[in-house]
Amino acid sequence: MDLMRSLPLGLYLESPQTWVHHLEARVKLGWLMALLLTPILANNFWRGILVLFLLVLTLISGLPRRVWVKQLVGLGAFSLLLLIIIALTPDGLPVTSQPRLPPDGTLPPTEYRYILWQWQWFTVSQRSWQLALRLGSLFFTLVYATHLYLLTTASEAIAAALTWCLQPLKRWGFPVSEMSLCLTLSLRFIPLVLEEVQNLVRSVQMRGIRWSKLKVRQVVRLWLLVAERLLLNLFLRAEQVATAMVARGYQPAQMPPLHWRQPIWRWGDTLAVLGLAGLCGLRLVYGWD
Repeated sequence: MDLMRSLPLGLYLESPQTWVHHLEARVKLGWLMALLLTPILANNFWRGILVLFLLVLTLISGLPRRVWVKQLVGLGAFSLLLLIIIALTPDGLPVTSQPRLPPDGTLPPTEYRYILWQWQWFTVSQRSWQLALRLGSLFFTLVYATHLYLLTTASEAIAAALTWCLQPLKRWGFPVSEMSLCLTLSLRFIPLVLEEVQNLVRSVQMRGIRWSKLKVRQVVRLWLLVAERLLLNLFLRAEQVATAMVARGYQPAQMPPLHWRQPIWRWGDTLAVLGLAGLCGLRLVYGWD
């Protein structure tokens, strides 16, 4: 099992370089924020459009299939499972009420039904179905949009884009450089975590443990030992990173200035900004719930 290849969550894909890679990090950050914020107070039609947009973007981006197929299938299956569970969950307390006075007249029949589907004790109502669509699409959009952004944007470019966005906060003493450095280290630490998990899983597999002959208490104790070893290794890696930073002159009291690579604005970035403006305009016109 190779987690670095089969599960590249939060990892930057260095090769091959697609047209999404060449977009400016600030433009991609704007698209990410739009995908995360526009579903708020939006209708289900708009959320479905965003899910379809992410699928089409994945197909036309030129990313290798090994990078997004497993993630897309797994995330789609989990979102579908979440939708089914919430749809079958009761939408409220079973409170029955009856008006004190009879109605003045009979209402004309309509095609509206509050109970959409019912089988034995399973019931799908209008409220539970709307809530299931909302949460399922929101979960897929938030996770997959962030995954695509991290997959096609280097950690240094992300830190530089956030530093540029947070520059106005320097007037009020906000530590922009420290926050950018912490973000860069966090993104760099994700591959180390996957590597440690992969090494521990391989070490358990190489020992040939017969899980069928172990009791529940022994299995729990074994996985607790593995988790303890994982935390110790991660703390050791963090200490090594801190030692390397101190050796290079990074002190909390005297933070050296961070020099990022100057971004290059291309014609594709202009088209992406125009598309972002069009997306926000459509959201203001057609996306309200």
